[in-house]
Amino acid sequence: MEKDIDRITKGPDTDIVIRIDDFGGKRGVTIREFVKSDRYTGFTKAGTRIPADKFKIFKAAINAIDEKELEEAPIAAPAAGEKSEKSPVKKAKKTAPEFIEPEEE
Repeated sequence: MEKDIDRITKGPDTDIVIRIDDFGGKRGVTIREFVKSDRYTGFTKAGTRIPADKFKIFKAAINAIDEKELEEAPIAAPAAGEKSEKSPVKKAKKTAPEFIEPEEE
């Protein structure tokens, strides 16, 4: 059983699809990217799956987000003569996440 809940436009050729589905005989919510191009049209590896038994936790976490925190704040430029601080954290290489079903507890 697959039931699309919503489709959110991410870019001109990419949507984020939220759906209820069965994977390996287990129901859950899948959130995946769907691309449309000349080379490939379909779901990508980018996304995640929330098992049905963990959905209440996921929903509570999403509902706990304050939408004001998502608003963009202006980035303060360093004052004249002041050096900007660079983050000591090195950026990791971007790789597509694997689509892995969580193990049962």
